[in-house]
Parts: sequence; structure tokens; C-alpha cells
Amino acid sequence: MEKILIVEDEPCLRKQIKELLCQNGYDAVTASGQSEAMHLFYQDGAIDLFLVDICLMDGDGFSLCESIRRQSVKPVLFLTACDEETSIVKGLNLGGDDYIVKPFRAAELVSRIRANLRRREASCAVKVLKSGDLTLDLEGCMVYEQGEDLHLGAVEYQLLLLLMENAGRIVRRERLLEGLWDACGKYAEDNTLSVHMSRLRKKTKAQYIETIRGFGYRFLKPVTECLEWGKI
Repeated sequence: MEKILIVEDEPCLRKQIKELLCQNGYDAVTASGQSEAMHLFYQDGAIDLFLVDICLMDGDGFSLCESIRRQSVKPVLFLTACDEETSIVKGLNLGGDDYIVKPFRAAELVSRIRANLRRREASCAVKVLKSGDLTLDLEGCMVYEQGEDLHLGAVEYQLLLLLMENAGRIVRRERLLEGLWDACGKYAEDNTLSVHMSRLRKKTKAQYIETIRGFGYRFLKPVTECLEWGKI
């Protein structure tokens, strides 16, 4: 059973979300603020997804996301009453994977959570993808360059995985969006893909990914698949 940490300072909404997630088969735990959330995070390493309100009594969701990102690539979804682009982009730039604007429908919230958790599933036999100095660890959901962790967010990781799996071929923006958001989540807007891709290209020094204007992106270098680290 997948575990979700709900960080929401409004007691009634916090309770409603927990009940909704439990009804849909998730193990939901709650925190009312940043300090309580980090305590639970350190105490329980089995959290699969973080659902974080931006406005908290003892801080904000942005700083909480930064703290989580320093130690985990598990999905972080923002709950926000503000749908301004600057606020949304700020959250994505800090490593957030998705955002849900209040008030939201129950079905939408569950759908977004499912879509983000699906990205974390690594069901294929291949354990490592290697290209030049870049190594993508499918089991650990980590990416290294010359052995150094690139600290990719969950969306950045999934984008790189899609591109490396299709090395040498143009992956259209529509295909990338399809891989990141389900039908209910696609309205997350095309510019969110651009934000994540820009951050990914910066972290990989823009030497692996080519932008094909009007179409999508292409991973430039050959990729080797391997079942074990030691056999690369």
C-alpha cells in the first residue's frame, strides 16, 4: 500500500483529504505544518508521495519542498489557492512535480496522485541506462554524471528516462506530456513541460538533449542498457 503524507494546516480539509485517500486504497498520514512534516519524513522513510499546501502556519510549501528534495526524489504535489503562473513556476523550479488549485474535485486529486505515482514504478528488467558519463539507475530512480548525483526531481527523472529510452529519435511534446500527466492532468499547461525540460538540460549541461523547435526533444547520444551496475 502506497503511503502519502498530507501537509495541510486547515484541519477540516486535512481530514477530508485523508478520508478520500484511504477510501481509494492509500495509506495516508497527515501533518499540520512544516516542522511536523519533516519529523514524519525523517521518522518514516517509506513515504511515496508528498501532498503539500503552499501556505502553512510555520513556513510554506516551497521551503518544505526544498528540504524534501535535498533527500528524496519522491513526487511532491502542491495544493494552492493561487493559480498565478509565477507561483506555479516557482514551485516547479524548486523541484515540485505537479500542482492542484483549490477548490479541486475529489476525482481530480486522486487522478493526479495516481498519475504521479505511476511515474515512480520501475517494472522493466533493465536496471541501468548509460550514455557517456551519464548513468540512470532505474532501481534507485537516481541519475549520476561521472558518479556525482545530479539531484533530479521526479519529473526531471521521468523526462530523462523517456528521452533515453528513445535515444536518437524525436520525442514529441505531446508524447512527453502524455507520459507525465494522464488525461485529467494534461491541462497542467505546456509551459510546465518547458520549465522542467529547461531545468533538466541545465543539470545535464545541455550536451545530451536537443530541442527540436515546433516538435519536441531528442536525446543525442547512444544509450546502453544493462541489468547490473558492474556490467556497464
